[in-house]
Amino acid sequence: KCVPVASGGIHCGQMHQLLYYLGDDVVLQFGGGTIGHPDGIQAGATANRVALEAMVLARNEGRDYVGEGPEILRTAASTCGPLKAALDLWKDITFEYTSTDTPDFVEVATENP
Repeated sequence: KCVPVASGGIHCGQMHQLLYYLGDDVVLQFGGGTIGHPDGIQAGATANRVALEAMVLARNEGRDYVGEGPEILRTAASTCGPLKAALDLWKDITFEYTSTDTPDFVEVATENP
């Protein structure tokens, strides 16, 4: 079985996008998104876990968790100090999720023998 992996600059504020693009059966490697938390590694791990649980709950309730993602996270952060601190730190930092599955060459016509 092949499982998608997200790594490199991801943080809890992107949880709605990560779940949307990669699904449930995924490895989320929050390196700097955990270790870089202003209150330490444990707080970073807590922020990630609470963000994940909030998104899964919203999705399971039938909410538009992608469109409402930032609002869902802010609501969860109102009762979770580590998540609030993480969202305040990374704010709207995000990435373009453009496919990298594109050709990296240019076709050139060749002469047939």
